[in-house]
Amino acid sequence: MEAQNGGGGGAPVVLNVYDLTPMNNYLYWFGLGIFHSGIEVHGMEYGFGAHEFPTSGVFEVEPKSCPGFIYRRSVWMGTTNMSRAEFRSFIENLAGKYNGNAYHLISKNCNHFTDDVCKNLTRKSIPGWVNRLARVGSFFNCLLPESIQVSTVRHVPTHPAFSVMWKSWTSTCCHQTSIL
Repeated sequence: MEAQNGGGGGAPVVLNVYDLTPMNNYLYWFGLGIFHSGIEVHGMEYGFGAHEFPTSGVFEVEPKSCPGFIYRRSVWMGTTNMSRAEFRSFIENLAGKYNGNAYHLISKNCNHFTDDVCKNLTRKSIPGWVNRLARVGSFFNCLLPESIQVSTVRHVPTHPAFSVMWKSWTSTCCHQTSIL
């Protein structure tokens, strides 16, 4: 990784991207896909998932091993000069803005979280392809099933096209222990 960051100091900031569906093997080459992402800093990976409580949905896992997802690739985002303790304080403060019951597939998902972390640490956004489907969905909000239109999700989506993905999502990463 030193070659990727030009030999600069600081802790690496790496975006780990996972497939939510095997369809990504085809969609990926068209710049599309349904992805989960986590941000790896100081040897741990941090992500955001849904649950029904008004508490943080931010969790930590071993890098490249978020349960229930298929690791696709890592993307070098840069470095941070925050110490481990400073970063821990930063992530705990940010976690307060990401409650599990505020998770939304289109407007506040795991990729929004990792983008927020990256912007704060490296001044760079995550690659556009990682959350492209959510951005496309927001433009066509009026065409989406009411259960996933842009408003806070307080229940499981009822539209059949999303129920399988939602069940898979909520049975895996969403039930990780939050860090707060």
